[in-house]
Amino acid sequence: MSDATSRTATKRAAPSLDAARISVSLTSVHKVEADGVQVFYRTAGEANRPAILLLHGFPSSSFMFRELIPRLADDYRVIAPDLPGFGFTEVPPERQYSYTFDRLALTMEAFTQALKIDRYAIYVFDYGAPTGFRLAMAHPDRVTAIVSQNGNAYEEGLGEAWGPIRKYWVAPTAENRDILRQSILTAGGTRWQYTHGVANPESVPPESYTLDTALLERAGNREIQLDLFLDYASNVKLYPKFQEYFRKSKPPLLAIWGKNDPFFIPAGAEAFRKDLPSAKVQFLDTGHFATETHVVEIASAMKDFLAANGPNRPATESAAQR
Repeated sequence: MSDATSRTATKRAAPSLDAARISVSLTSVHKVEADGVQVFYRTAGEANRPAILLLHGFPSSSFMFRELIPRLADDYRVIAPDLPGFGFTEVPPERQYSYTFDRLALTMEAFTQALKIDRYAIYVFDYGAPTGFRLAMAHPDRVTAIVSQNGNAYEEGLGEAWGPIRKYWVAPTAENRDILRQSILTAGGTRWQYTHGVANPESVPPESYTLDTALLERAGNREIQLDLFLDYASNVKLYPKFQEYFRKSKPPLLAIWGKNDPFFIPAGAEAFRKDLPSAKVQFLDTGHFATETHVVEIASAMKDFLAANGPNRPATESAAQR
């Protein structure tokens, strides 16, 4: 091939501007040590952009955000860690980690420090909510806005599906622990969480609940999850503190909710308005894992909300509003 032909071929192979833009937004995976834990995380978007921290719930991981991350990364630095006990985050045995929500929050605080993220919006889902709300209470000036997707902070938001776990809170016996092990921590139990309330259950990608099931099967992981089930009662006790934080700090909040969720029912989304009258509430005709079926709608709502209320706001404006 002549030099001229080679130059022509190179020119033809050069990526378009659209392709270059897409390549910048590709999600990458990393690990960083924080609080003695090797925290696995997914990220996309340039480091100098405003940050959004995505916090997943049970029994998932940052994998649940695989379709959301690239939809936000053109405008934000998007960071989604796996909580200890979930996904691909590794907790060394010698760490003697205590699987409580207080500890999860402390690890996530250390994670943000390790990545030098000192100001960010948070997206909280399920377990991510009590974890993220603890972060916000501890450092209200760091959290610029909250997107709660079926992330609860009110008693009225707890649905009937919590019945067996509530029984375990009252009587943490080996028998009640085993009931949860055999009913919730199973392949069928995990699939049900993903498909319940979805108009077409077959539309939920099977790799989501299949991956979660595989990770739950790891040695010792069921006991970790049962410990967290028991400690979830500590979150309910903190609900008044979370609500006090909302009233005092007045964070902009979008509650975008799968209205058919059996765990966190619509009343929990509406309840935010008691303490944050300007909270935006939006319901989606789906279940608990709304990102599996309505990621386009969620991304669009987040972009509109964050453009007006998110981490792009000047720090002085954020502090004044609080």
